[in-house]
Amino acid sequence: MEQLRLNLRDIIGRKNPLLLAAADQIFGAGGKRLRPVLVFLVARATAELMHMSDITDRQRRLAEITEMIHTASLVHDDVLDDCDTRRGKETIHTLYGARVAILAGDFLFAQSSWFLANLDNLEVIKLISQVIADFADGEISQAGALFNCDLTLDEYLEKSHNKTASLIAASCKSAAVFSEVTESVKVDMYEYGKHLGLAFQVVDDILDFTQSEEQLGKPQGQDLASGNLTAPTIFALRAKPELRALIETQFENEGDLQRAIEIVNEFGLEEAQKLAKREGDIALASLRQLPDSEAKRSLVGMVGYVLERIY
Repeated sequence: MEQLRLNLRDIIGRKNPLLLAAADQIFGAGGKRLRPVLVFLVARATAELMHMSDITDRQRRLAEITEMIHTASLVHDDVLDDCDTRRGKETIHTLYGARVAILAGDFLFAQSSWFLANLDNLEVIKLISQVIADFADGEISQAGALFNCDLTLDEYLEKSHNKTASLIAASCKSAAVFSEVTESVKVDMYEYGKHLGLAFQVVDDILDFTQSEEQLGKPQGQDLASGNLTAPTIFALRAKPELRALIETQFENEGDLQRAIEIVNEFGLEEAQKLAKREGDIALASLRQLPDSEAKRSLVGMVGYVLERIY
């Protein structure tokens, strides 16, 4: 993982002095690096299944590609959402301006596409290319549904799939492709990544209401304040009609946002926790074809790691 971090920082900074400081900010300390960790774990677990002595260089490169794509999306997200901080640190566009942030994100997408093409595997190229299309779909559908109290849970889950779970699912399946496993194992790895990703997103959306600004690295209830309605809010709307009026008037009066956060905390969190648990259980069931190994136990543990943050 440390080698991966250094490689990524070098990839951005080596050719582009303008982006060197941005690279230090992007790939410096901080962040869970969940996606490359999952690539390595699925690679090792499926290598065990296929009696391989080690994971391949293409799986290592895939981990880098995955983190580059994820980071590019975060850099662009922060510009779209005008976020000042991420993980408690100032964002790229706050430090260097929107121009550098957009260029850094574009460069990461372009470089990841080049590395992807050089993996020379059409199945993996198709999988990861779809992710970038999904990112755009997710952002556009989110922008079109702001302050929409009629947003359904299915629509929320589709958006969450596009913005979060798609990359995790495609990365897990791609790691399995390079171990040359059967089609059914590939499908299971995709399902593991998809449902772990959905659980992760639901948990993140819960924490937006339950953690302090210091813990979050951003203001509490920021999604709700900007009109992005997530699972806890959708469940709270079903139980407490008063919330609809607060959202539809876009919290026009002083105290409206705080009242809305209180309603969500009281009426939305429990059902959202159940949803995250259901998604986590589906992810666990998808590991059934893998033999027992340290990597498989870590994949099981990853579900626990994601869910324990809400308890």
